[in-house]
Amino acid sequence: MNARELAGTICATLEQNGYRAFLVGGCVRDLLLGREPADYDVTTDATPDRVQELFPGSIAVGARFGVILVERAGGKVEVATFRRDLGYSDGRHPDQVAYSREPSEDVSRRDFTINGLLLHHATGEVLDFVGGRADLEAGLIRAIGDPASRFAEDKLRMLRSVRFAARFGYTIEPKTFSALQNAAGEIHSVSAERIRDELTKLLTEGAARRGFELLDRSGLLQTLLPEISAQKGVPQPPEYHPEGDVWVHTLLILAALPAGSSPTLAWGALLHDVGKPPTYRSAEATGDRIRFDAHDEVGSRMAGQLCRRLKFSSADSEKIVALVATHMKFKDVELMRPATLKRFVRLPGFAEHLELHRLDCLASHGRLDAYELIKEFLARTPAEQVRPGRLLTGDDLTHMGYVPGPEFQVILRAVEDAQLEGRVGTRDDAVRLVRRHYPRKP
Repeated sequence: MNARELAGTICATLEQNGYRAFLVGGCVRDLLLGREPADYDVTTDATPDRVQELFPGSIAVGARFGVILVERAGGKVEVATFRRDLGYSDGRHPDQVAYSREPSEDVSRRDFTINGLLLHHATGEVLDFVGGRADLEAGLIRAIGDPASRFAEDKLRMLRSVRFAARFGYTIEPKTFSALQNAAGEIHSVSAERIRDELTKLLTEGAARRGFELLDRSGLLQTLLPEISAQKGVPQPPEYHPEGDVWVHTLLILAALPAGSSPTLAWGALLHDVGKPPTYRSAEATGDRIRFDAHDEVGSRMAGQLCRRLKFSSADSEKIVALVATHMKFKDVELMRPATLKRFVRLPGFAEHLELHRLDCLASHGRLDAYELIKEFLARTPAEQVRPGRLLTGDDLTHMGYVPGPEFQVILRAVEDAQLEGRVGTRDDAVRLVRRHYPRKP
């Protein structure tokens, strides 16, 4: 039973027991837009206790707010009791809730009109108490009721308004956008994890450029990501970046990010040039052209700081920082020795490094020479030549009479270089190379 079937079964069961029940929120919006919903939610006048009685094994995931999770093989659906929210002291959760018998009261507490529609599971009848259908047709993101109040209740709604507008190609209704601009400075009261997750969705849903343009216009960009806002107006050498300044380049690379990109690639694309503003040197200062010396090193440190600020996992932070730190190495691909190139393509997650390089080129000069060279190299080079088994180990060197120490790393690196370049192919070859070039000290 998939989520949609489960939601229909839940609604039918509730109705058979004398309750009202409707599909609600994003699933209704997506169904009306002809999209497949990511998940399904049900709202009802049955109390949480009654819902749990009717659906044994269900879980109270939001006991304070009347939310019950019903799971069956293949699907899960959240069931919420009609309610009114009373006060939002923390800017996220209601201080109290009062259960209601009226769906219109329940809808009035929700965020945007397009998310405030109810759908009868069997008849397809839509209940619209907030003008959501008209806003869907007009392509508007409009807060339900007073926009300032909706944003004060849960300040993450500011980011959500931007994400929905970007994702659907909609406009944020003027009063809602004005309230957003007025409240943008308060976004820091939202937890770093919630901000990170919302920005990640914005980056990976296929409309990242539009989303970041709206973040900029709303004031949220400067508040949340001042490192990115600082890119505006920073010029670049036109021979490499005919597209314009660093901000324009970042927008172009975001525009090229396809929907469903991995979060680490998306954040790597956003942050790859974050080190340019602090390393900018004008043509007058350098005597030849605009330069951003060591911007990859500076940028990787800045990316690490940002990842810590937004509380990324250690694994994701390492990947994002590596993408920023490595993106300039592609310019040297044509000059790399075979051993260096093989080590380069062995980098963890190299496919993301290569894709970031492709996007970076397309958002600037458009030349894909290094990208094509690596693609051809990977296509014609067997995996066992890129990552061959080791011919010698430190224990082997010890048995050959060498004293363990820092030189071991140098010797083993030289052996691997020779192996990667085809100059040695067997253990005996490796032993002869070591004895010839690294005689034992008396």
